[in-house]
Amino acid sequence: MSAEASDMSSWLLMGLPGVAYLTGLAEASWTAIGLVVGTYLNWLIVARRIRRYSHRLGAITVPQFFSRRWGDRRHLLSALAALVIIVFFIPYTASGFSACGKLFSTLFGVDYAAAMLVSAAVIVVYTVMGGFLAASFTDLIQSIIMTVALVVVLGFGVTAAGGVWAIYELLPAFLCALAVHVIVSLLTPAPEQEILAAFEEARG
Repeated sequence: MSAEASDMSSWLLMGLPGVAYLTGLAEASWTAIGLVVGTYLNWLIVARRIRRYSHRLGAITVPQFFSRRWGDRRHLLSALAALVIIVFFIPYTASGFSACGKLFSTLFGVDYAAAMLVSAAVIVVYTVMGGFLAASFTDLIQSIIMTVALVVVLGFGVTAAGGVWAIYELLPAFLCALAVHVIVSLLTPAPEQEILAAFEEARG
């Protein structure tokens, strides 16, 4: 639960609905399908083997795993793995801080920059003080909150649609529309950049 909360987090609750709103159902559907398949294959193929090796080697982090797995006494692999993590996690971390700022700004009307900075400071402080255990524990709590929120939103959507039977009656039409969207998105070539720019200019 901790790993999936860290993986999904603001992207699942804010990013994916934003993709569906801006680009349509087909784009969001392909994104969700890729996410589900990729996550499943990751846990099925990669995670289990890394867990066994890391437990045997006594490695906690990925840089430690690479260093001890191949006997890197000069810690070159550790440094390289840490550098890759830093480079690719900077945008991910920034998006998380941005999501915190947007969330508190929307809910409580506070300044976006102030909310983002305070959220970042709190996250950095408890991570530095508590280490990996603190990050895992907060991710566990976050996963519970996310699950409850998704269930509440699902219940609200079902109620707004007229109940379970109303959704059941609309389900075949929805699946047909989804299939059409997916097929059309596969068969339709991507538009040129000039067309996209003109479309965005007309919208804005």
